[in-house]
Amino acid sequence: MPLTDLVAPNAVIPALKVNNKKQALQEFAARAAELTGQSERAIFEILQQREKLGSTAVGNGVAIPHGKLPKLNKLFGLFARLARPIDFEALDGQPVDLCFLLLAPEGAGADHLKALARIARLLRDPEIAHKLRESADANAIYAVLGMQSASAA
Repeated sequence: MPLTDLVAPNAVIPALKVNNKKQALQEFAARAAELTGQSERAIFEILQQREKLGSTAVGNGVAIPHGKLPKLNKLFGLFARLARPIDFEALDGQPVDLCFLLLAPEGAGADHLKALARIARLLRDPEIAHKLRESADANAIYAVLGMQSASAA
């Protein structure tokens, strides 16, 4: 299943300029608030709380910050390729340059976990990650997000 059902074309940032993890989370919260109508502060706080439990960096330069919002009515995704890799406290010690933000309604339960698994599976695919890093613009990135992962096929 492609990720384009989670992320809209206007929720793709091809070259986000941030210097650290906190700044990245702030930018994600600002963009997500714009697109969902939710509170930027609430989104940022939920993302920060989740990071305190352990980094959402999954290795190989990929991070999947996520959280649940009480007033959200459906799963919401945002993809950002960072202009420069940043330290995201990944277990493998690698800096992160590909980030997929996932916000879920509070009662999403299994849907939230399934979406996280799908995102991780796609972004961990070396071929997909390479294509995301090489894509020229937001439209090209969106097209890659619409692809099937070789390991998922």
